[in-house]
Amino acid sequence: MQAILALEDGRIFRGKGFGAPAECSGEVVFNTALTGYQEIFTDPSYAGQIVVLTNPQIGNYGTTPNDDESTKPYIEGLVTREFSPVSSNWRSTQVTDEYLEKYNVPVIAEVDTRAIVRHLRANGVMRGVISTKVTDVDALVAKARAIRKMDGTDLASVVSTKTPYEFSSSSAANETGDKFLPASISTDGKQMHVVAYDFGIKQNILRMLARENCRVTVVPAKTSAAEVLAMNPDGVFFSNGPGDPEPLDYAQKNVQDLAGKTPMFGICLGHQIFGLALGGKTYKLKFGHHGANHPIKNLETGKVEITSQNHNYAVDPETLDDATVAVTHTNLNDGTVAGLKHKEHPMFSVQYHPEASPGPHDSHYLFKDFRKMMDEWKK
Repeated sequence: MQAILALEDGRIFRGKGFGAPAECSGEVVFNTALTGYQEIFTDPSYAGQIVVLTNPQIGNYGTTPNDDESTKPYIEGLVTREFSPVSSNWRSTQVTDEYLEKYNVPVIAEVDTRAIVRHLRANGVMRGVISTKVTDVDALVAKARAIRKMDGTDLASVVSTKTPYEFSSSSAANETGDKFLPASISTDGKQMHVVAYDFGIKQNILRMLARENCRVTVVPAKTSAAEVLAMNPDGVFFSNGPGDPEPLDYAQKNVQDLAGKTPMFGICLGHQIFGLALGGKTYKLKFGHHGANHPIKNLETGKVEITSQNHNYAVDPETLDDATVAVTHTNLNDGTVAGLKHKEHPMFSVQYHPEASPGPHDSHYLFKDFRKMMDEWKK
């Protein structure tokens, strides 16, 4: 099965098709992680995007339900150098080709992913189309140019849960007892109730909160602050998610309404929402941060963390009020803001993914910090 990747600027890549015999469109980004492709597939933050993986071989260890970060893949399509039609791993329950075909995700392989990445780094992320059906490249380029841009698009409310649900250490998805996952750091025995806004929340974030002995109520993106406070939370969490944070005015208002009334912790899109709610502005990065090896400096401790990241937007530090907001972390690759905290209210956020699925565990301490913040707030 032949496949074509067409970019909006007219660049064409031809390769071999796997996964679903279909056509997809979206913003083309690249991820530099060396492992964890299934977690990348199922991260809701990738909604509306075609992902280029720089690791040259994908699919070789298959898939397992335990590695899902959500109920299905959210990537629009996949681009890789080599796609393995077979898997060899004791945990695998389904080969990756069948898994992606099941969810109607097309794959283009046997293309020069280095050339694609260099093109995106030089020219910025751009819209594209993968097709295993259409061979008219001019028509595919025209389709790519017609795709709605990510800027100004609220995708968080699209991927969010429609109804609230509970998650705790007793939930089956918590995978209690899995020796590959960290045990709870919390030892005081007191359970905290966290209300988590779902803008595209990942399962491992819920697991990390549960491992700090938290019962989590996950709520839809547009749940009001009044509804959340009525649940009597010990803390409120703002999750990761796809798209532009700027049109999420409802989420920004909720941050403002909750500030000073309960401890708050934000990750990725949640971090950007915090920045906007506190009077700052966001901007789009040239090609985003997508990978599991990004160095972040904790400005409060001086330590460097290797982190997992997946975002296209950043908070502009020049627009923040120094009297009320402090920058706590910075990205050592490009100097962008990677962490914030309020100087008066118990609230902090990070641009990266401390749950790191996939990725290193350097930043797990942030969940412990959130737990400590809730403990101190209750005293």
